[in-house]
Amino acid sequence: MSHLTGKRVAILATDGFEESELLEPLRALREHGAEVDVVSPGSGTIQGMRHFDKGESVKVDRKVSDASAGDYDALVIPGGLFNPDALRNDDDAIRFTRAFFEAGKPVGAICHGPWVLVNAGVVEDRELTSVANIQRDLENAGARWVDREVVVDQGLVTSRTPKDLPAFCAKLVEEIAEGRHAGQEAAA
Repeated sequence: MSHLTGKRVAILATDGFEESELLEPLRALREHGAEVDVVSPGSGTIQGMRHFDKGESVKVDRKVSDASAGDYDALVIPGGLFNPDALRNDDDAIRFTRAFFEAGKPVGAICHGPWVLVNAGVVEDRELTSVANIQRDLENAGARWVDREVVVDQGLVTSRTPKDLPAFCAKLVEEIAEGRHAGQEAAA
């Protein structure tokens, strides 16, 4: 199981990420041969959550201010309530996220993760899913929201909640193995 050998993937996260939504994709990507970096606005470690309870902390590999989408083949944005809320207001995180779309690279976002995509200006005319309580935010930003366990739109992989992680991880691996998507570019 090494169809991602030679691929580098960034997981963009900060304090308050939903533990399973970072750790399960991380494990799946590494099991398939990808090199994975946790990229964050700060350095050191970031605190995971198991819904409302503190979970595992994860080591940050690289600060987002020092990272470039050119260094990676794909991006993953886990959910949790606090993680994407902080990231969507971080200029470096938004720049980093948007650059993946501009380069046509695969991007995965789960749960509240698509909030970051809204602020990056990359959801208009895209079909995606998320946790139900941000449906209106996504629609207001021009997305076509659907309620399915996993949605793929030209390299953008989205899912709703931790129960969708098996489908999310499988589609992420598939899209990253395929590589660049010509239709993935962000709207100007």
